[in-house]
Amino acid sequence: MALMDAKEYDPAPARRRWKLIGAAVVVLVVGLIAWRIFRFWPEEHVINKFFQAIEAKNFEEAYAIYNGDPDWKQHPDKYKGYTLDRFVLDWGPSGDYGPITDHHVDCSLELPTKDSGSPSGIIVVVTVNHRAQSQSLWVEKKSKTITLSPRDVVCHG
Repeated sequence: MALMDAKEYDPAPARRRWKLIGAAVVVLVVGLIAWRIFRFWPEEHVINKFFQAIEAKNFEEAYAIYNGDPDWKQHPDKYKGYTLDRFVLDWGPSGDYGPITDHHVDCSLELPTKDSGSPSGIIVVVTVNHRAQSQSLWVEKKSKTITLSPRDVVCHG
């Protein structure tokens, strides 16, 4: 076969390859953006359910969410350290926020760890009743229990 006998160049395979590469890059970028936005969704969802229960004045449900234990009434001795009555004093109408009528999840983040292990929880920053000062809450990844955050965090951006 001589040089002059070569097949005519067909641009279709190269065009198809570039379209596949472009589609893969778009899927990768969209996937990374979705992961970045929704990676803490389970913890944010727990916080939303918690505050929705408080806003509905369903303190027993909110207490169950706070403790990550829907069957807490079956073993109330487990929660002697932080009883429902104390919980209602803290989060009810007589608490620091007064009657909670509104909340907004501002941001969520994972604290960096010094060791190679991953953190056991996520900090979720919430604005309650449109206050200027937000509240940082800690949500355990596995049990979904809620406590006050070990650090106050301010959302940027």
